[in-house]
Amino acid sequence: MALALGTFTPAVCAVGTLDRVVASIGNAAITRSDVETEHRFENFLEGTPQAEAPDAQQFEQARDRLINQLLLTTEADAEDIRAEDSSAQATQLLKQVRERYPDEESYRTALATTGLSEEQALRRLERHVRSLRLIDQRLRPNAWVDHSEIEAYYRGTFVPEYSRREGTTVPPLEEVESQIRAILVEQKVDRLLAEWLKEIEASRHVRLHSF
Repeated sequence: MALALGTFTPAVCAVGTLDRVVASIGNAAITRSDVETEHRFENFLEGTPQAEAPDAQQFEQARDRLINQLLLTTEADAEDIRAEDSSAQATQLLKQVRERYPDEESYRTALATTGLSEEQALRRLERHVRSLRLIDQRLRPNAWVDHSEIEAYYRGTFVPEYSRREGTTVPPLEEVESQIRAILVEQKVDRLLAEWLKEIEASRHVRLHSF
């Protein structure tokens, strides 16, 4: 994910076309090609490679994802988050991506749609691993769940949803308590992350530009 530093004016690509700045974080610019690369890379990871340019909604989603990733990477650097095994984890993640494709040729063709080398893909995944480590250290300790919340989710969400399945008996709370706890913790982490990212955006002076 390249960051062009300096003034926020459209950059000229090698082919002579304008690479428009679509967002900025402080004095760092995010260009349209940065966002399109993010979109293609995400599709590659999901096993659905797409060489075509994203539509407006896809572009906006990829732009926001990229901004969040850059903010978390900056915070990980600031807090000196060093995932000792980030390289090994990134390699494992890329191995899992490779398994989504039927053969090596399909995998290589899909990777080519991103415009990234395998080494660049690994570096991106390493940053992802460090961001997850940051979230775990910073937010997860505050995402505790008490038993009353688990009971409320069991009665209000789990039982009604499970009851709609034909030929099944709703398991008692004690059998699914750990499963529900994990769901609620992840929901709280997501909420805490959204709130924290808003704070970081303000402090890092994130601005969006027309695309």
